[in-house]
Amino acid sequence: MADHTPPLESGQLLSPEIPLLQSPPPPPMVNGEGPQQVILVQVNPGEAFTIQREDGHIQCITGPAQVPMMSPNGSVPPIYVPPGYVSQIIEENGVRRVLVLPQPEFHHGGHSPLHHAPPPPPPPHAHAHMPAFLPHPSMMPPPPHLYSGMAGGASDMSPQFISQYHPAHIYSEQDPHSPHGRQQFVHRDERANKTYERLQKKLKERQGGERGGGGGGGGGGGGGGGGGGGPNKDSPPSSPQKSRVTSPASDVHNGLGGRSGSENEPSPSPIASPDSPSRSASAAACGRERDVEPGELDEEAQALQARLNTISKPLVVEIHARGVSLSWSPPPRPEAEGGGGDGGGGGGGGGGDRGGGKGGAEAKGEGEEHAEEEEEEGQVEGGEAQEEEEDVQTPPEPPFTYEVSVSYSGKDGRYRSAYSGKDLSATIEDLRPATDYHVRVQAMCKCLQGSASEGVSFTTLSCEPDAPSPPKKANGTKNSLSLQWKAPCDNGSKIQNYILQWDEGKGTGVFEQCYYGPQKQYKVTKLSPASRYAFRLAAKNDMGVSEYSEVVELLTSCGVPVPPSGPELVKAGVTWLCLQWQRPHSSPREDDIGYVLEMEEPGSGYGFQPSYDGDELSCTVRNLHRSTTYKFRVAAYNTEGKSNPSPVTEISTSPDRPGCPPRPSLKGKATPTGFRMAWDAPKDTGGSSITKYTVEISEGQTGSTWEEVYSGSVMECVCDGLKPGCSYQTRVYCESDGGQSTLSEPLLVQTPAVPPGPCQPPRVQGRPKARELQLRWSPPQVDGGSAVCGYSVELGGAQVEEGREVYQGSELDCTVSSLLPGRTYSFRVRAANKAGYGPFSERTEVTTGPGAPEQCRPPHVTCRSPSCAVLSWEAPPSNGAPVTEFRVEWGAAEGSMQVCYSGSASSHEIKGLLPATNYFCRVQALNVAGAGPFSEVVLCQTPCSVPAAVSVVHALRESEMVVEQPARPRRRRRSSEEDEEEEEEDEEEEDEEDEEDSPPLLYSPSTCLGLRWEPPCNHGSEITSYLIDLGERQPVLTGPVTKHILQNLQPDTAYRVRIQALNSLGAGPFSHTFKLKTKPLPPPPPRLECSAFSHQTLRLKWGDGPAKASTADALQYHLQMEDKNGRFASLYKGPCHTHKVQRLNESTSYTFRIQAFNEAGEGPFSNVYTFATLRSPPAALKAPKVERVGDQSCEISWEALPPMKGDPISYTLQSMLGNSEFKQVYKGASSSHTMSGLQASSEYRFRACAHRLCQDAPELAGPWSPTVFLPPQRPPPEAGAGGAAGGARAAEARRPKRSLTDEQLTLIFILLFGISGILIAFVIQYFVIK
Repeated sequence: MADHTPPLESGQLLSPEIPLLQSPPPPPMVNGEGPQQVILVQVNPGEAFTIQREDGHIQCITGPAQVPMMSPNGSVPPIYVPPGYVSQIIEENGVRRVLVLPQPEFHHGGHSPLHHAPPPPPPPHAHAHMPAFLPHPSMMPPPPHLYSGMAGGASDMSPQFISQYHPAHIYSEQDPHSPHGRQQFVHRDERANKTYERLQKKLKERQGGERGGGGGGGGGGGGGGGGGGGPNKDSPPSSPQKSRVTSPASDVHNGLGGRSGSENEPSPSPIASPDSPSRSASAAACGRERDVEPGELDEEAQALQARLNTISKPLVVEIHARGVSLSWSPPPRPEAEGGGGDGGGGGGGGGGDRGGGKGGAEAKGEGEEHAEEEEEEGQVEGGEAQEEEEDVQTPPEPPFTYEVSVSYSGKDGRYRSAYSGKDLSATIEDLRPATDYHVRVQAMCKCLQGSASEGVSFTTLSCEPDAPSPPKKANGTKNSLSLQWKAPCDNGSKIQNYILQWDEGKGTGVFEQCYYGPQKQYKVTKLSPASRYAFRLAAKNDMGVSEYSEVVELLTSCGVPVPPSGPELVKAGVTWLCLQWQRPHSSPREDDIGYVLEMEEPGSGYGFQPSYDGDELSCTVRNLHRSTTYKFRVAAYNTEGKSNPSPVTEISTSPDRPGCPPRPSLKGKATPTGFRMAWDAPKDTGGSSITKYTVEISEGQTGSTWEEVYSGSVMECVCDGLKPGCSYQTRVYCESDGGQSTLSEPLLVQTPAVPPGPCQPPRVQGRPKARELQLRWSPPQVDGGSAVCGYSVELGGAQVEEGREVYQGSELDCTVSSLLPGRTYSFRVRAANKAGYGPFSERTEVTTGPGAPEQCRPPHVTCRSPSCAVLSWEAPPSNGAPVTEFRVEWGAAEGSMQVCYSGSASSHEIKGLLPATNYFCRVQALNVAGAGPFSEVVLCQTPCSVPAAVSVVHALRESEMVVEQPARPRRRRRSSEEDEEEEEEDEEEEDEEDEEDSPPLLYSPSTCLGLRWEPPCNHGSEITSYLIDLGERQPVLTGPVTKHILQNLQPDTAYRVRIQALNSLGAGPFSHTFKLKTKPLPPPPPRLECSAFSHQTLRLKWGDGPAKASTADALQYHLQMEDKNGRFASLYKGPCHTHKVQRLNESTSYTFRIQAFNEAGEGPFSNVYTFATLRSPPAALKAPKVERVGDQSCEISWEALPPMKGDPISYTLQSMLGNSEFKQVYKGASSSHTMSGLQASSEYRFRACAHRLCQDAPELAGPWSPTVFLPPQRPPPEAGAGGAAGGARAAEARRPKRSLTDEQLTLIFILLFGISGILIAFVIQYFVIK
């Protein structure tokens, strides 16, 4: 019963003089006829109730709780509440309850009213912690009904307090009908039922008037609905119970549910995301019309926009721990819309308004019943007006779409969309328990979006705690384990106790309770050593028990370990030793054993000292001395103690390699081909004598390649056979028993150099010129041991002085200028290095050639038109040979000019130039001697012209046809620069989340075409616009853009398009014509059905077609399933009409939706369909075990199955005598049965199966186990008949033959069939085919 609450755990706070109410008091006490009154004060979760007892003590009670209070004189004791709230007394089933509700004009922030605002100053006789008391009970308001504020108007009481302070909402510890272990508030008293019926009747009449389209009907439905504004002002909001009823259109269970109502009405979705399909579809249908400014709307659209902005705030119907049910009313009609239609209808509506207004006025003085009577009279008058004016009709209601947004960061915080649809109610799930939320609603219609309503606050209820973390081992011995754990999230209700369970070390998976209490630690004693125990933990509060944590396995300790074996050497180094040892053989693997390695250093006098302590079986001891012997021993320990040390092992370190020898020195002076060197022994020999020295030499100073030139014990050597003038490096290293030393520092030796040898005679490079010659020579073959640093060239001739040096430098070529054309000259060369010059080479004779013309003057350029220019020039001096040709170079860049003319003329005309372009030109003269130098470069510019033709045009893809969205408004400025940076980062994160969550709006490819082109050359004048020619349609003129969307086109239609650019000088030529075609309209979604279902699979079917289809089909489908987070994930995408969903959970509901698409695009998603899986039957049992107990009885046992999700398991045993039929001999929960009354000479067969006893469904039977046989009992052997062999044969003859089992017979039949098939195949292969 909702009126009976469990005893409070905080009952010790109550006075023992005030008894707790366990059952409703007798009627005389309730009606005030008796001398006493019992009143229940309801305390909501998160609130506190403070009372002052008769002895003067202050008592504070925290919610959720119900405090029984007894009045000895029959009057209601004064209840003092915070400012802005009033106390209300509700009489229900013989019990009076006191509720604290907000005043009509007081609107709190959505938090609980108790102890959230400062109380008024207390009177002198009150306690300091006691709230102020009211002066007299007569000052308290009369006890109105809880729903009285709903009938009086929207301003009488905030709707978020209706369900939260409902008198029948009692918090109990457990309720099997609630998903969170709490009761649903479904109980109403008689007066609440009458009010609910009247509200439901008025709501139906108002909806009928709005859909029927008649003016009189609208007026009668709301008591003034014909006037337009009446239904929204005086009519009550939607009933809280209506929001619980889901539309039948979406209630499809296993494909067998029917649809009621109109097929065109979409089913409401319980939770909608920001990218809801209904919202996306409406936004895509509107296209770019959503960017229209309010001033550009017509009168009808402005009226609709004003109506959308007047939507009232939603009503909180029911609150759960993780969800809330909401309802709201559609935007009200304006007064001019209903009242101006016809005089008769308006009069009827006015009568209803006057009646309602009169009732409201009288309600303030006489009570709520008079208001209800006046309201009913207004409805009767409106109905009479409806019957008299039936010909007057009200305009039909436009299709409204609603979006509900939720904020958990305050009224002005960030809101997230939680629902989007056409229904007037919604249920929002996945909320956090004991959390304050704000919710608001927003209406949309015909691409118009109204402003959000006023926010309504509510607080979710508390629930059971979250599952805690597994307990951890704090300490342990061989007979005890100390466990500790952390508290999980309490979800709004303080955790009172913890439940610790263990498997008692059996390992069967069955857990028993070992601790129940409020502490966060517990010590388990009386355990077995070296044993494994499993534990799990759960938390409990006033709301219930949480889920159990993960199972954790812990081990107890063992006894003191035995001494391990001595340590062994793994690897030895110069300053370290790697040792290992073995685990004691008698210690179990579960025991945590540690090891202590002790070492004794020779000569220290300290004995054995620990050098390692840990649980590893190996250790590396470092920082030791080289070539030294150490003693080692190891001991094992655990929690019970430490073992004796192992035997001592002596191990030595390795010797070290010798040190580096000093750098070698040079003995005597180096010759051009060799030198002598010596070195000293290293200071550190590494503990052993040096056995060998090795000398290496490298040519050059880089030291890239080294050669060994000496190896021996003598510390001196001679290096010969070297090159003159070269640099050499030598180094030395030594070797001993400890290894090889590092290399010494290198010794650098330079051999003396000699002058280089003679060069080859110089040669002419290229064709001899008139005034200069290009000479080149090769370096000498012998450089003398030093690099050649220079060359000297000597000129000789008849008219030139002998031995004149014309070049001195390091290059291998030179240019000799200032020569005369047609003359013969002789040249020779010699090389030099740091040792001096070498001999001259042999002479070379060369004759110069004729001269080329001189440089021309700059040409003269004249532009005749934007595409034509004329060049003219003059002939230069010819230098002895006549000019035979002129070359003209022309180009748009100075470095990339090309020859445009070659001939003997002195002028040239150039055509095909680009307007408004800079060009460069130069001229050159040629004769038989060659080409003269080019003239200076001349710059000219052509005049401007019309633009060029558009050459590159592309069609936009569907993903690129994005509708431009208006810029999001920026949030308010902050005071400091750090706040502005944080705001920018938050805005960037919000933009990224919005881009990920909501896809951009795209233009429809069926009615729009997107073009993108590259701008052509403007020819010196900027392009001002583009003209798009569509053939028969009117050309489209755009601005200076390179992308445009053609809209309002016909679906599946081809268009011929060409583009023309315009500037200030005129229009350019059209581009080439290309064809574009719009796509057909996308297909609608099919109906989804469930053709087959089991406990793990669902087979879905849609559309009319075969189950399998090829991928080449034009129409394909996209199936999605909702996951745990409320998001839809893709299951199948292809042309088939069926799909099987596997790996599902038993007895679970799943939500699906489907979408059709083809080459025209993706169609809208279908309505949400819900299908559920069946319960799974028990698994098959293994073959039972049969044992004879006596001559006529036997015991049959079988394996026991664990309960399946809380459902118990029962078993059925059948037996068969001989070859008769199976008969049931036992049915129950036990896993064994003793059967008596057996026949000794008969054979019995037994089998068993498991049954799942479902709580709300018929039991499910599992498969039968394999059959087990009970052979007949053997008779006792006969004595004295003959010898031992004769008696054995007689006993064997009397032994009954055991028949084959079903499995054995099946195996025999399979083998025979296989052998027969092989023989038949062999016969056919051998005789028929061959």
